[in-house]
Amino acid sequence: MHQDSDIRAGLRAGLPLVLPTLAIGISFGVLAEPVMGSVAPVVMSITVFSGAAQFAALTVLTAGGGAFAAIAAGMLLNARWLPMGLAIGPFLKGGPVQRSIESIAIVDSSFALASRGDGTFDRLKLIGSTLPQGAAWVGGTVIGVLGGSFLGDPQALGLDAMFPAFFAYLLFEELKDRTRVVAAVGGALIALALLPFTPPGVPVLVAAFAALIGLKRTPAAAR
Repeated sequence: MHQDSDIRAGLRAGLPLVLPTLAIGISFGVLAEPVMGSVAPVVMSITVFSGAAQFAALTVLTAGGGAFAAIAAGMLLNARWLPMGLAIGPFLKGGPVQRSIESIAIVDSSFALASRGDGTFDRLKLIGSTLPQGAAWVGGTVIGVLGGSFLGDPQALGLDAMFPAFFAYLLFEELKDRTRVVAAVGGALIALALLPFTPPGVPVLVAAFAALIGLKRTPAAAR
């Protein structure tokens, strides 16, 4: 039977990710303000809270696409939460409302941090590790929106490198487990195979189902 850690353990686990999350949030704010104005990017970061989806929507808007196309692009990338939600859902607590609220804490990094490596997840570590990242993401967006003219081009500051570096760190941590290596390689192969034939976003979505490798149902006592 697994016992959840406490919120403090999650906070400690999430703190090393605050700086890159802040930097990526600043980058989004700088790039979004000329396209979306000062309020919309901040509201988007609060309600959507997904860098990949927000940058995808921003890319569509920057290219001249409409709001519907931007929302569709964001939703397509956020559909990767489906397999992740299936994996972590049994370890959330309470009724439908509480479980829905707790599921907001499912982000890429916290999903990895909350994994115990045996198909089970630490609920409180998930929530705790997301709290500082959420604050950094929204705070970074505000800084980027308000200070965009002063900060200049995110690429010139190297902020664009934070996104791949952020996920490279998470991948390195996950490769300590053989099952996760298989899932990572499987996801990469799926994405590469679909890349030439499918619209942008679809390879990432389908590849996310590789996360289900090694998923196993656990008895109620372990939840």
